Amino acid sequence: MRASRDDDRTGIAAAIMSGGHIIETAENEVNTYGNPTLHAEMVVIGAVTEKLDRKDLSGCTLISSLQPCEMCLSAMRFAGIKRVIYCAQQENVAEKYFVFPKLHITDFEQAGEAFEHIGGVLEDEVLHLYAKGDE
Repeated sequence: MRASRDDDRTGIAAAIMSGGHIIETAENEVNTYGNPTLHAEMVVIGAVTEKLDRKDLSGCTLISSLQPCEMCLSAMRFAGIKRVIYCAQQENVAEKYFVFPKLHITDFEQAGEAFEHIGGVLEDEVLHLYAKGDE
């Protein structure tokens, strides 16, 4: 991950896959462009919608090195993504990653609509990046 080697580190990565293939990957670009909305998940969603020339990403899976924040989960749901897999979980990382700490990933489930979230995947390999907010 390039961002993890930069002085202005923002070591969070995300990918979108469909049909067992990765469509696109992205890194957090908040510090690169000074834009607080350029989280890795937001960047990859934008890149995939442009690449596929469609805003509906139903059938895709979002993958992230850190549990997506409230903004990213909302964008994911607006894009029709109903499955997210992530490494570091909210309860195990620094509070700075979540503006609304009382909101949890289960709050992003929509009545009657499937939503799958799988957290803690390889968490032990990345937790040192996020536990104290030092990524």
